[in-house]
Amino acid sequence: MIVGVPREVKEDEYRVGMLPVGVEELTKAGHRVLVERGAGLGSGIPDEQYALQGAEIVSGPEAIFGEAELVVKVKEPMPDEWPLLRRNQMLMTYFHFAADEELTREVLDTGVTAIAYETLRGKRGDLPCLTPMSEVAGRMSIQEGAKYLERPQEGRGILLGGVPGVSPAHILVLGGGIVGKNAAQIASGFQADVVLMDIDVDRLRYLDDIMPPNVTTLFSDRHNIREQLQLADLVIGAVLIPGAKAPSLVSASDLKLMKAGAVIIDVCIDQGGCVETSRPTTHSNPTYVEEDVVHYCVTNMPGAVGRTSTYALCNVTFPYVMEIAHNGLQQACTRIAGIREAVSTHLGKLTSRPVAETFGIAYEEFELE
Repeated sequence: MIVGVPREVKEDEYRVGMLPVGVEELTKAGHRVLVERGAGLGSGIPDEQYALQGAEIVSGPEAIFGEAELVVKVKEPMPDEWPLLRRNQMLMTYFHFAADEELTREVLDTGVTAIAYETLRGKRGDLPCLTPMSEVAGRMSIQEGAKYLERPQEGRGILLGGVPGVSPAHILVLGGGIVGKNAAQIASGFQADVVLMDIDVDRLRYLDDIMPPNVTTLFSDRHNIREQLQLADLVIGAVLIPGAKAPSLVSASDLKLMKAGAVIIDVCIDQGGCVETSRPTTHSNPTYVEEDVVHYCVTNMPGAVGRTSTYALCNVTFPYVMEIAHNGLQQACTRIAGIREAVSTHLGKLTSRPVAETFGIAYEEFELE
């Protein structure tokens, strides 16, 4: 199979879809690998490292999309890339279709087979390709929150851990999944006062067992959320419904309850966000202020730490890339059932039920031949 690795073109995206070791494994198995010139530079990987492992370094995305049968990316294709997609081609990346109807319809029109990392299921029903980036984003959320609570960044001027005689920051984490767990762990290390909310009582019991004393677990309902918003210096949006749009937990009117200069880090913005006033931002222009509350809504948070993120991502995605390259999509779905869950579009058909329900588009099950 011909596998292509293009350079990411989303603004401020520094990750790359494959490591040199992945190229080595693919070429040893008899596959061709095309890598766009400069694709790995944002992650500190020069072209020479790919070439040494047998990659063909090509100039421009046209060479990648025009020849590759399987294209391996990190982020969803940008508008400039849409015309390059073609029928019978496979594209593996994070799509987050439920947050972008235009992207969904454009990808459907191309006839490409979209294999979405964020819905690929592991043997235990987990989301192995989403987990490492959720870990990165959860940890980054506290790092970014600490920065934007500083007064020069329009925040309240709060030090997360406080000092002797001065209270620490009060941090509210909405969602106790991978993002929320990692955010709470890092925040607790800063000695902040942390409240971690979820609707799964069993999950709350588990989190209560493993978290340090400065993390309190609380059931997530409207009354508790509103009460906590009044106390919060920093709010982390960390909810997830796999493949679907994130639920809105904080309304526009709720912002009036919050302190002036409080900060919201909406990690789930790539799935639409869990705050009504959230809108996508970039690393170059990451924040805006609404109702005196600082909003940070960068859709590719892990992209800022490209080297860490690329290695964490490729550690889990490459085995699936290798499986598809070696056996083809149909056989790969038979051998590893979770890959089938990731097939979101195929030959112009929408094969993701949550996305179909979000936009009212006809759903068709992906059929194995």
